[in-house]
Amino acid sequence: MSLTASLDASSVTVVPGEETTLSLQILNSGRTVEEYHFEVVGACAAYSAVEPAVLSLYPGDSGSVSLVMRPPRDATVPAGETTFGVRVMPTGERGDTVVPEGRVTVLPFTETTAELVPRSSNGSRSGRHQFAVDNRGNTPVTVRLGAQPGTEQARVLFAASELRIEPGHAEFAKLRVRPAKRMWRGTPVTHAFQVFAAPQPPEGEEPPPPVLVDGSYQQEPILPRWLPRALLTAALLVLVMAGLWYALLRPAVKSAAREAVTPEAVRSAAAADRSEAPDEGGPDGTGSGGGAAAGAGTGGGSASPTPSPGSSAPGDSGGDAAAGAPASAQVRVRDAVGGGPNTGTALEVPAGHTFQLTDIVVQNPQGDAGTVIVTAGEDTRVLSLGLENFRDSDYHFVTPIQVPAGGKVTMTIDCRRIGKPVGAPAPSRCSSSMFLGGTMRPDTAG
Repeated sequence: MSLTASLDASSVTVVPGEETTLSLQILNSGRTVEEYHFEVVGACAAYSAVEPAVLSLYPGDSGSVSLVMRPPRDATVPAGETTFGVRVMPTGERGDTVVPEGRVTVLPFTETTAELVPRSSNGSRSGRHQFAVDNRGNTPVTVRLGAQPGTEQARVLFAASELRIEPGHAEFAKLRVRPAKRMWRGTPVTHAFQVFAAPQPPEGEEPPPPVLVDGSYQQEPILPRWLPRALLTAALLVLVMAGLWYALLRPAVKSAAREAVTPEAVRSAAAADRSEAPDEGGPDGTGSGGGAAAGAGTGGGSASPTPSPGSSAPGDSGGDAAAGAPASAQVRVRDAVGGGPNTGTALEVPAGHTFQLTDIVVQNPQGDAGTVIVTAGEDTRVLSLGLENFRDSDYHFVTPIQVPAGGKVTMTIDCRRIGKPVGAPAPSRCSSSMFLGGTMRPDTAG
């Protein structure tokens, strides 16, 4: 073999972040000029190099090169001892390659960083954070966690008091900030605090300074600020709904109930009353028929009927009441704007009878504007009303209005403006209706 190579030292110690040089001696014992190339093998090859990279020697000459090690100061270079070698390769004689070996020891170093996620929190009962600790050193480290609250109004509680972190890794510790007193209402209060991560060094070494991180927690009132406004809005909503009920819905329901009182319904109710009442006269001789007539119109008994044959006394109206029968009628009149008044007949009294009018119900369901006139007989004007002044209007006469045979009960409307009913299509004409009730009595001979 024409090549000899040896290291000046078989072991070397390196510090991460610093440069260390080791000399390598080369002897050409061959007979020709030779050029040598170098290659570092082992774990330290990533941060080592031979300078110069090529060496030429004459026969019998010797020379030296430098093995330079520059380990970076990060977690990619683990602390501890490893072996390495330098492969010396002659250009001419490949079979004469030699690999001198040595040992390198990388010294440990500690470097930690920390971050609070999130930096600030808020809540009425507590604030939640995560304390992230990153080990950027080349050896495992154990860190102790703690807190230094800025005030006595809040406490910082860690889920774990210590963390063990491998090189190049990060660990998270949960923490919660709790206020010392609860706040039911008022302005939010901010509590500042400080947490730290203190690395624990090996025995005999001086501990590095702890890593400090500032944070804050905003304590909010338990009762939210929008609660009074929400309660006030709810109260206003209740008042608006009540106003809508009394202004729109209740009149519509009442109008629908009154429109349900048709002549057929009145006749059915009267027939039911007559069928259920006992067929016995009262103490004054008044029969059940008189009671039905009185139910059809209030005050019907105040009329002065002519005594019928067979009456016990001139003032006794029992026979006339029994001869009369309740009667009712209904009419609906429509009129266009500007077309003049329009009249409708509700009832015409047949020959040989007299109609005693006791009740009138006038309805203006659309809310039209104009006039309405109700007449009974030839010239008797019973009512004269403005349509815009009512929706439903009822009248009861203590003294009945007498309509003789051949007389008519009519309703005349003169439309000035068509109303707009709620929740219904716009009508094309004014529309009003009238319901009347009373007693139809036969005329008696004198």
